[in-house]
Amino acid sequence: MLKDAERAAQHDEVVLDRKAELYRKRRYWVLRRGQDILFSAIALLILWPFLLLIALVIYIDDPHGSPIFKQTRCGRNGKPFQLYKFRSMYVDAEERLEELLNENEMDGPAFKIKNDPRITRVGHILRRTSIDELPQLWNIMKGDMSIVGPRPAPPREVEMYDSYQRQRMYVTPGLTCYWQIQPNRNEISFEDWMAMDIQYIQERNFWVDWKIIFKTVKVVLTGQGE
Repeated sequence: MLKDAERAAQHDEVVLDRKAELYRKRRYWVLRRGQDILFSAIALLILWPFLLLIALVIYIDDPHGSPIFKQTRCGRNGKPFQLYKFRSMYVDAEERLEELLNENEMDGPAFKIKNDPRITRVGHILRRTSIDELPQLWNIMKGDMSIVGPRPAPPREVEMYDSYQRQRMYVTPGLTCYWQIQPNRNEISFEDWMAMDIQYIQERNFWVDWKIIFKTVKVVLTGQGE
């Protein structure tokens, strides 16, 4: 019992130290927010014809729903927001989730399966190239997300987090992260995924952010996103 109490006390000290470090990086946050606004605005201005084309292709492939999919995700400190994506699944995907939970190939709260039957023909291409994430540029403009940061999780997953995993909620979630740029990322264990997010929170700076951004471009161009 004493060892458990000591371990818990040490963990609480680490959590407090990390929180203090986050607030000491206020200048970095302000500058990064300016960078997020600038680059997401430029990207939206340049890419809007391409985004419209993708929306049209999605509608032609499956006209039973909107090309844009909205889902509640948890942001910084667990604050919920509406995340935008190009729809890569059939319109009844959320309803069919329950019947597929037993086939989950990820450990931990996250849900991932290969050859998910809910994904459309176009959806497989969108996911492999990570193009389905592009509407989140609007989330970045709004301040719900940043360009780099832990991926925002649905409330269903966050409710199952332990205190260690909840540390990833200390910062604004991002469009890309360490996990996003890993080869065969869906084969990475949930524990290792969380460890990468905590690693990013501990060491993040502009150099780390840009290293992740450049590697994300490579992942998109080589089609390693799914």
